[in-house]
Amino acid sequence: MQRFIENHTNEHFDVIVIGGGISGASVAYEAATRGLKVALLEKNDFSWATSAATSKMIHGGLRYLVNGEIMLVRESLRERRVLENIAPNFVYPWPMMMTHYKTPFKNNKWLVKIGMLVYDALSYDKNFTWDACKKIPSHRTISKKKVMQTEPHVRPEGLTGASIFCDCISIFPERLTLAFIKSAVAYGAKVSNYTRVEGFLMGSENNVTGVKVRDLLNNKTCEVSGTITVNCGGPWADIVLGLAKSKGDGSSTLRRSEGIHIITAKHLLSGNYTVASMTPAGRHFFLIPWRNHTLIGTTDKPFTGNPDDYHVTKESIMELIDDINSSFSDGKLSYADVKHTYGGLRPLVEEDTSETYTSSRRYEIYDNQKDGLNGLITVEGGKYTTSRKLAENCLKIVASKMEKSLGQSVTDKQFLTGCEIKNLNAFLSDIQKENSDFGKSTMDYLGRNYGTEYAEIIKLARTDKALSETLNDDGEIMAEVIFAVREEMARTLADIVMRRTGIGTLGNPGENILRKVANAAAKELNWDENKIEKEISDTVKLLKLPV
Repeated sequence: MQRFIENHTNEHFDVIVIGGGISGASVAYEAATRGLKVALLEKNDFSWATSAATSKMIHGGLRYLVNGEIMLVRESLRERRVLENIAPNFVYPWPMMMTHYKTPFKNNKWLVKIGMLVYDALSYDKNFTWDACKKIPSHRTISKKKVMQTEPHVRPEGLTGASIFCDCISIFPERLTLAFIKSAVAYGAKVSNYTRVEGFLMGSENNVTGVKVRDLLNNKTCEVSGTITVNCGGPWADIVLGLAKSKGDGSSTLRRSEGIHIITAKHLLSGNYTVASMTPAGRHFFLIPWRNHTLIGTTDKPFTGNPDDYHVTKESIMELIDDINSSFSDGKLSYADVKHTYGGLRPLVEEDTSETYTSSRRYEIYDNQKDGLNGLITVEGGKYTTSRKLAENCLKIVASKMEKSLGQSVTDKQFLTGCEIKNLNAFLSDIQKENSDFGKSTMDYLGRNYGTEYAEIIKLARTDKALSETLNDDGEIMAEVIFAVREEMARTLADIVMRRTGIGTLGNPGENILRKVANAAAKELNWDENKIEKEISDTVKLLKLPV
């Protein structure tokens, strides 16, 4: 992939997409598959904000049934299956254990049983998967005794049993988002990270005819013209919309909630289940086995202020730890046990709830013509799981505004780029056998996180022996660093270690590893010594726990 903005002249696009998270990536891909000329612009790196701050699950949203959001749950369950199909190496079934206690009442095992039966019914097509190894069983209920035998760290006081069911795990959301972007590029879309929209081009009668942008890497400005502009700014959507309004004020409809996660090396799980527990106040949190660590989250707390100023605070971490200690294990998890943390802001569209936890995760797509801004569409809200369907619905509005037929969606019927795998288990087994000169963990990691593109990584490693060096317990190798820069538009050390690879996503890997990666990237990106030191310093700061 190449940053098109560096060589942009006067090319006109049918659709300009603002925002390189999963919503923007999905819209760009959907539009490109319909034969439209597409440009995607992201002010930071792809999938750096909300799309990176997930619980690494693709799920139907069992708890949304409590709010009566049957259609949202059904759509989510259908899209869960679609993502299993089109991204088989990233998304696959994973068993969940939802523990039940005497209180609160909404966690009563018989009440939840009703919800589970509805959940099973709404996922009636869950086994219509392209890969037979991805079949999902219906739920079952187990006793307190069985829970304690299976997950000994579950708190026994008041425990009445648990529900066992399957949703899906998303092992690397940032790379899954990137797969959507690569798929858009394969259909001719042009994309550019570190390209900030600073204003809109306005034609006659206040029509939006494009955007004014700044290439942040080269500090150059230019104009990009387009027939339709789609604002997929996520938590920034109202701020982007404000750039098009005469007074510069954003939409008043967008609320934001903070969700954080912590990662600990403390072994709290068997590794066989994601455990869902509930606080005394009735809020769910998940303990997820991830890369031989325990990933815990998420929170749901209102956020006010500019999203550019957002960062995870120690206060938020301690609130999550208090929730965990109030309802799980021995209550002795401490701040010292936290190895890494991450967080993000969710855009919410619902205004009539007093708290963000109960707010809907539905999305809304606005034709801003009603605001006097013809040519602009704004997407707000939503959840990762339903982003592909969001894009499909967005294209209906695009087609209407362009007054032309754009055909039917094909994005649910074909693999994403790099994900062309008919049988995941067979694929992983085959590449292990074919590349026995590399470690088993390396081949498993590359197969899952790069799919069919793993071969390019191996080719680089075989060309230069130094690039076969293993960097962590997951088996990641130096060749991934080169691939990230040459083929995946990584432009900073943080891009490489946080979003193209998992080198930094368990916390600071140490100066030795960061320096090796930075030095390798420097040769590709022509960094001098000062730039190398700045990249390392910036990444260390990013990975430092808040105090």
